[in-house]
Amino acid sequence: MIFTISSQLYRETLALLKEKIGARSYFSGSFSFDVEGLACRMVVSCFVYRREVRMPEGAHEAIVDLVPVWWEFHTADENGELLNDFSFDELRTLLRE
Repeated sequence: MIFTISSQLYRETLALLKEKIGARSYFSGSFSFDVEGLACRMVVSCFVYRREVRMPEGAHEAIVDLVPVWWEFHTADENGELLNDFSFDELRTLLRE
């Protein structure tokens, strides 16, 4: 059985990934987190593309794309690892919204 990644889980993963990336233009690392009894672990190496965004409060460099070199997304519950349908393209689509 394959675990389906929800849009909420994609959002949470993206938020944590952006936090880990910080101001870098290339990121390689991993992070783990728990969601509703599910242990998740993201391993990723990716190029980070940014664009300057100007607002009345000032300008900042926003991440506009992530191009993966390598990625893995692991999910596990109390019974062990679960195969999942994680798609890095879905993560990139969410980033562009």
